[in-house]
Amino acid sequence: MSRYALIAAVVVADTALLWLDRTQGWTLAAYAVAVALTMAAMNRLPFAAFFSALALAVLTGGSLALLVCTGFQAGHRISARRDVVVAACALSAYVCVLLLAVQRSPGAEEPWISLARVVILTALPLLAGRYVAQQREHMRRERALIAEQERLRERLRIAHDMHDSLGHLLSLVSVQAAALQVGPLPPDQQRAVGGLADTARAAATELHEVVNALRDHDAPGLDDIDDLVARSRAAGATVTIETSGEAVPLTDPRASHAAYRVVQEGLTNAVKHASSTSITVSLDWQPDALLIAVANPMPRRPLSSVGGGSGLHGLTERVAAAGGLLRVHPGPREFRLVAMLPLVPVLAGATS
Repeated sequence: MSRYALIAAVVVADTALLWLDRTQGWTLAAYAVAVALTMAAMNRLPFAAFFSALALAVLTGGSLALLVCTGFQAGHRISARRDVVVAACALSAYVCVLLLAVQRSPGAEEPWISLARVVILTALPLLAGRYVAQQREHMRRERALIAEQERLRERLRIAHDMHDSLGHLLSLVSVQAAALQVGPLPPDQQRAVGGLADTARAAATELHEVVNALRDHDAPGLDDIDDLVARSRAAGATVTIETSGEAVPLTDPRASHAAYRVVQEGLTNAVKHASSTSITVSLDWQPDALLIAVANPMPRRPLSSVGGGSGLHGLTERVAAAGGLLRVHPGPREFRLVAMLPLVPVLAGATS
């Protein structure tokens, strides 16, 4: 239903109820205009429209459809504790006025009927609007978390492609230049070929540094896992952190960054496929390694990226580059992502 159709429907419904209550003439016309103006201001001024609907309900004893619409919109716009207090005060004032009207009017309806009307026409729409707003915010944060993960995966893929293609070509140039350097060439040509070989090796080294910078620019580490978990909780996930052993810092930046990515990948998969379940992040410090596990109950529908997704494949390479191991355990009741990272930095040549 479009906005104008909704306004017209509410005006006709509430005006008809007031007309059935034997209200006619200019009073009925003024009431219809007031309802239309309140509905028109509902999107831009939701709380003002809600207060106006309460006032009209007190004056006329009706405005049923108007209360429901403005209450839902006000609940949808609640974003701070101040909004909750204002809405609660308005409802309390409305209840007090209704109870006073019931007590002073002989033969009026029972007080519990008035309270039931408040709950159905105001409190329930407020709660429904707030619930819908929270669900939309949860979905927005979940999409943002997944989009950030995809962006990091794409950046890592570009870094891999650059390293594999350009690094291979520069290695071939270096090897060929070295072969020419030991051949029967005049001294000046040998010096030129030697310079070419040195340039190729320098270019390969610079490419390696650039790719590493692209992979790990402003890279978060083990100390940022708490912030990552906090963002997941803000997105609606239930995350518990369990630690054991004596915590020590990871001196190797690659291992620290890999630890962060393991937790991020586990949380992303859990939120994406089983957002309503409980997620457990375990950090177990052993004498020579850090064991990381992210576990959540298996969802009813199968996981599309378990064991073969590009994210897990890139994560496996990242963990291996830090000298660690990554394993995926999709059990019958629990999905577990486990990584082992050494506390002692591995040699650079071991991972080249």
